[in-house]
Amino acid sequence: MAILHNRISQKELKERLYNETEPRTTLSFYHYFPVDDPSAFRDQLYQLFDNLKVFGRIYVAHEGINAQLSVPKSNFDAMREALYSFPPLKDTRLNIAVDDDGKSFWVLKIKVRDKIVADGINDPAFSMVNKGKYVDAEQMNALLTDPRTVVIDMRNHYEYEVGHFENALEIPSDTFRDQLPMAVEMMKDKKEKNIIMYCTGGIRCEKASAWMLHNGFEHVFHLEGGIINYAQQVKEKGLESKFIGKNFVFDDRLGERITDDVIARCHQCGKPADTHTNCKNSGCHLLFIQCEECAAKFEGCCSQVCLEFIHMPEEEQKLMRKGIDKGRNIFNKSRARLRTTLKKP
Repeated sequence: MAILHNRISQKELKERLYNETEPRTTLSFYHYFPVDDPSAFRDQLYQLFDNLKVFGRIYVAHEGINAQLSVPKSNFDAMREALYSFPPLKDTRLNIAVDDDGKSFWVLKIKVRDKIVADGINDPAFSMVNKGKYVDAEQMNALLTDPRTVVIDMRNHYEYEVGHFENALEIPSDTFRDQLPMAVEMMKDKKEKNIIMYCTGGIRCEKASAWMLHNGFEHVFHLEGGIINYAQQVKEKGLESKFIGKNFVFDDRLGERITDDVIARCHQCGKPADTHTNCKNSGCHLLFIQCEECAAKFEGCCSQVCLEFIHMPEEEQKLMRKGIDKGRNIFNKSRARLRTTLKKP
C-alpha cells in the first residue's frame, strides 16, 4: 500500500533540499470546481506529485483546489501533465514565481479542508458561477488611469504593507472572512464605479468579485492570476508596473520583489525595510519586518525580551513555553500598539 504522507523529519527534509543540485521552479495555482470526494482526490494527487518529487502545500475541498508548489525543473512537464489529467483542471493557469531561488518548500503536504479559502459565507444562494470579469496586466494598467475605477486589495495588512498597487484601498481586517462584508459596506455608495479586486495569486479576489456581484454590484473586475501573474506579464511585455514594492508570498521566501521600491519600515527602528521574518524565539515566532542592522543586533528576534529568551538554557525555555498559545502572531495595525507595549526593545 502506498504511503500517502511524509515520514521524514523536517530537519532532514530541509537538509536534503539545500543539498539538491537540480534547480526547482516555484509556482502556484487554484481552481474553483465541484469535487465530489475531496479525500479520494487528495490521495490521487499525493501519489502523482510525490513520485515527481513535488514539494509544497495543497488544500482540497468540495469547492476546488489551492496549491503552492516547488517542482524539479526536469519534472515540470510531467507535473503539469499529471495535473491536467484531471479533466476539470486541464489548462489551469500556473503562476510561476518571478523572484525564485527554488528553496520555497521542502515537503509535500496535501490537506482536505471545508473550503480552499475560508470566507465565512453561509448564504446558500451564493455561487462562484457568477464572478467578476478577468483583467490582464494591460487592462489593469488602463483601468487604473480611469477616474471611475476603485482598486481594492483583498490581502492582509502585512501583505499590503510591503507592496501594493498605486492608490489601492486596504480593507483593514486580519481575515478574509471579515474583509468580504467590509468591502461591501465600504463600496455601498460607489456601485457605479469600476471595482477591481486583486490578491496574491487570484484565489481571494476571484471569490471576492463573486461576492460583490452577489451583493448587487455590477462593474466588478478581478486581476487574473493576481499579483504573481501580473508581474510575469509586466516582465514579458515590457509594461510599466503599477504594483510597487514586494509581493508577500506564503512560503519560505516570504516575499518576491516586483519593483525596487521599499515602501515599508523596520518594525524595530523605523528605517526603510521590507524583509519579513519570524522571531527566532520559537515561543513567539512573531511575523514582522526587520532591517539588516536590527537583525544583527537582535539576532533575528523581535525584542530584547525574546533575545534574552533564546540565550536561556533549552530546558528553561521549554518550561517557559509550556501553555503558551502563539495564535496568529503577526505584527499588524490591529496589534501593533499592544505588541509595542508588551515587547519594547
